[in-house]
Amino acid sequence: MFETRDGEKLLETDPADMPPDGHVVFIGRIASPWTTRETCPKNMKAARETGRPAVLTIDQRYRNGLPGLERASHIIILTWLHHAPRRLIVQKPRHAAELKGVFSLRSPARPNPVGLHIAKLVALDIDTGRIDLDAIDVLDGTPVIDIKPYFASTDAFDEATMAGRDER
Repeated sequence: MFETRDGEKLLETDPADMPPDGHVVFIGRIASPWTTRETCPKNMKAARETGRPAVLTIDQRYRNGLPGLERASHIIILTWLHHAPRRLIVQKPRHAAELKGVFSLRSPARPNPVGLHIAKLVALDIDTGRIDLDAIDVLDGTPVIDIKPYFASTDAFDEATMAGRDER
């Protein structure tokens, strides 16, 4: 699913083969329209532009954690990008001229393939654990490791920049 490009570097040991130390659990799954890496939007902006919604379903045992979430207009979703390779530490993105360290990228290929998504909460049904989202940029069936309310007052920084990119 992921090809290796010239100059890229791998870790000596695949983190997937190491003993677990965080005991992360999946609390639910994403149902999205994306079934292949090629068709999946590369980011949330691109996902929203498709106009295709998604559904996050929280497992029964974790649904007691949902009350109060309906107050949020947007939520932060942390996913486990389970198809991504975990050994790639230096990458050569298609759009970049030079190699980059994984921690300077948003690539799903990383030692711990955690995805971060901010989505609009369209509807919430606590009894079924169903959370309707405006969009998502992950493959169908992607595991969810956490959700949190998004607070514009503390989560957004007007002065945030990334050198080499002409955006704010």
